[in-house]
Amino acid sequence: MQSLPALVYLDMQGNSFTCDCDNAWFHQWVITSKQTQVSDAYNFECNFPPNLKGRKLLELDVRSCTVDVGFVCYISTACAVMVVMAVSFTHHFLQWHLVYAYYLLLAFLYNTKHKDKRAHRYDAFVSYNANDEHWVLGELLPKLEDEQGWRLCLHHRDFQPGKPIMENITDAIYGSRKTICVISHDYLASEWCSREIQVASFRLFDEQKDVLILVFLEDIPMQQLSPYHRMRRLLKRQTYLSWSRAVAHPDLFWEKLRQALETREDPAGEHLLLSVGDGIPGERPDQ
Repeated sequence: MQSLPALVYLDMQGNSFTCDCDNAWFHQWVITSKQTQVSDAYNFECNFPPNLKGRKLLELDVRSCTVDVGFVCYISTACAVMVVMAVSFTHHFLQWHLVYAYYLLLAFLYNTKHKDKRAHRYDAFVSYNANDEHWVLGELLPKLEDEQGWRLCLHHRDFQPGKPIMENITDAIYGSRKTICVISHDYLASEWCSREIQVASFRLFDEQKDVLILVFLEDIPMQQLSPYHRMRRLLKRQTYLSWSRAVAHPDLFWEKLRQALETREDPAGEHLLLSVGDGIPGERPDQ
């Protein structure tokens, strides 16, 4: 039509029209052209495709034919790249966070369902790093189980084989009256230990009961605890004991730990300290 700029009148009656996007331009030209009059255009009928046969040509909606294919391809490609990047980032950096969040949700549902009728299998679940196992097995276990008669839950002995580790952790924490976290530099650097104390602190804040006992094997300076906001928050309100400060009075340490295990699950319980002055392990009184 551009090659006929002087065309004033066009008669196409009796022609067979194909009503598809290839002829959308003709549809638009017939309607918008101010120079050329198309005779009886509103009676043009579609002959193809079969499902549109008999329909009026100018009644068809051709807006879907004006899609910018290049733009659609650009958006699709950009979205695909972003999805791939998001999935890769999530898998590499947040895989265990998602697993942890899933089991934390299960813990919340489990706790809500069994809050009033749950029986504890253990007196305490012991959360510790593998590098501190010699202290747990050589000092803690003989004292608490053999001498004091407490029933402890330990990873290597009481976790169910074949069960997902986060599920084992959740069951152990909620299946015990209390959780004993054996804190050291290795413990703070451990991803799994971090998961354990997070689940235990979730239970603490959810149930509002004194269910968490912190045992520091080493004096950890304040600046090293700064990145562990959850740990610092727990230290301000929870029972904690220091093994490094109990060297001169180990019997007092075990007595305080026994008292902590015996206390009712009352959030208003007193902090049990082995040092003369209050404060975070490794922090000077004047800090």
